[in-house]
Amino acid sequence: MINALSIDLEEWFHSELLEGQRPPIFQAPEATQQVLDLLDRYQTKGTFFIVGEVAERHPELVRLIFQKGHEIGCHGFSHHPLWKLSEELFREELRRFHSLMGGILEKVLIKGFRAPSFSLDNRTKWALRVLVDFGYQYDASIFPVKLNPLYGVSGAPMQPYRISLKDVREEDLASPLMEFPTPPLKLGKLKIPIAGGFYLRMFPISFLLWGLRRINRKQPFLLYFHPWEGYAETPRLKLSFTHRLISYYGIHSALKKLEFLLNHFKFARVDQVLGLR
Repeated sequence: MINALSIDLEEWFHSELLEGQRPPIFQAPEATQQVLDLLDRYQTKGTFFIVGEVAERHPELVRLIFQKGHEIGCHGFSHHPLWKLSEELFREELRRFHSLMGGILEKVLIKGFRAPSFSLDNRTKWALRVLVDFGYQYDASIFPVKLNPLYGVSGAPMQPYRISLKDVREEDLASPLMEFPTPPLKLGKLKIPIAGGFYLRMFPISFLLWGLRRINRKQPFLLYFHPWEGYAETPRLKLSFTHRLISYYGIHSALKKLEFLLNHFKFARVDQVLGLR
């Protein structure tokens, strides 16, 4: 089973949980280089969903990622969740992103999009039509379990499907967009997020291995990772207890866990796992 590996390339302060704090400390190149070195060691290619602000500040980093054979995807320009944007503002963000990437990489084809904070749901389904207008082939924004007010779509499929532009929970075989959701571990009626982010940092390696292998019995999974999650020098801000826990717990071991998973599972770019060209 070949799974999809995605890296959300953003700055450490782009997280919604930091309560709007954006200190002028930029660490994306250093944090990302660790991930690139790790992928080189395991001869693995992935998809980098890149925030436009990061690409604008560090075009050489984007070129390096592309030269190493990784897929370039879009993670918005400002990392604002879709619910903070109107349709026109979202179109403007994509225009800026594509113009910037055209200047950095010339004729690179951007096939995939991931909404910041997994913010695609039926409140923001208007974004799907915009993605179609910009020529996207797939989206990777659906988190098919609802555990917090920030994101999650209860009842959405847990494996790749052609997403309906009218209801993100429905499959439409005529839809021009593929959707690759981040699947939870399903145990009876219980759905446990496991394939990345805080959940990867929180759970022990033994449970991650068992759970992801269980998902692989039926389907590939989509793993997501933020470079700042594995960077020891990620700044710690004063936050509420819950936000601090979710933001910083397990950072010291996250990169080792990613390496463990690279050693035990096969991964490829999202477009390749979906069979897109």
